Amino acid sequence: MEGKWPGWGADAGLVVLTFLPTLLSQPYVDTSGPAWASLAAYEASGVVVVLLRRRLPATALVVGFGALVVALVGSAGEGAKLSPMVFLPTAVLFYNLGSHCVSWRRTVSAVLGVVVLGVAGLWLNRMTTHSSDFRGGLDVLAALAPMPLAWVTGFAARTRQALLAAAEQRAVEARRTQALEAAQAAQRERARIAGEMHDVVAHSLTLLVVHAETLRARGGELPDWARVQVDGLAAAGRQSSGELRDLLGMLRDPADAVPLRPVPNLGELDALLDSHRAAGGTVELTMGIARAVPGAVQLAGYRVVQEALVNARRHAPGAPVRVTVEVVAGGLRCEVVNGRAVRRGAAGAGIGLGLVSMEKRVVALGGDLTTGPTGDGGFRVVATMPLECAGV
Repeated sequence: MEGKWPGWGADAGLVVLTFLPTLLSQPYVDTSGPAWASLAAYEASGVVVVLLRRRLPATALVVGFGALVVALVGSAGEGAKLSPMVFLPTAVLFYNLGSHCVSWRRTVSAVLGVVVLGVAGLWLNRMTTHSSDFRGGLDVLAALAPMPLAWVTGFAARTRQALLAAAEQRAVEARRTQALEAAQAAQRERARIAGEMHDVVAHSLTLLVVHAETLRARGGELPDWARVQVDGLAAAGRQSSGELRDLLGMLRDPADAVPLRPVPNLGELDALLDSHRAAGGTVELTMGIARAVPGAVQLAGYRVVQEALVNARRHAPGAPVRVTVEVVAGGLRCEVVNGRAVRRGAAGAGIGLGLVSMEKRVVALGGDLTTGPTGDGGFRVVATMPLECAGV
């Protein structure tokens, strides 16, 4: 209903502006009873025609002009005159014909109908009126002369609207084409990256797993501490290979967003810490979760702890690590603090993107990541992520 009110309001305004000037000017032309009777009948029919002008533009013009002819001829036969403003609705109908009638056949037929009615009206007027004061002549032609201009104005308005609609459609098509080209370019880039990762990373991981399994097969020749390290190395290699395979699959086909293996969550932190201990590290976990945590937040928390432990092994080997995971103030807080390194870390270890990827993952969930050295020579990582703004 709300969408119809503006249209009805415009129609009501047009009716007032079209027919009110005639009523206001008629007292200055003729106040006789026949004049008012003809004017009232004409305006009553004209209101109906104007309201129906959009649906039947050609018919509205012919009927409206016919009513005008009847009113003028009838009033002239009674010795009465109508205000020249009675031609104003005809101008509106001519404009409407140009702006709404798209059929040239109907347009020509309507114009021919108006011409026939005009000629017939002039003939009847001369036959029924004996006084020259009430015979139509140059005054009628002067009133009808601007009507073609009203039609041209309406036709120009319709043409402009059609051009604007075509321009908007072209803009929509251009945006759609641009989006499609961008998606295709992104897909080609993802495929290229997937190919590079497969050729470089997957090959290296495969060699790592093969060498680890070879060492495990000869475990009897190794000391106990070496067998534990080899087992951890083989498990880490197999896990990384599986995750890389899932990642490459999603890069090649973004529609395949379902991983082939379960997504890690906070329930697997014990296994993650055990792998850290198996690699010779010391870690202590404090868990304080008393409510459900969305899966996306659990995955981010797991990855933060995982990356922090990897960084501790690289840069502070042998240092004790304290991991705290708890829900505080409606958010998940993950804190990983490692002490001073017992021995020197590996030179050039890592590629320097661990903290960057952690921050992006946390910020994407509306959280905050704080990292920095501690006073005793260690390093501290604190990630806080809201539970309600995780987008899940």
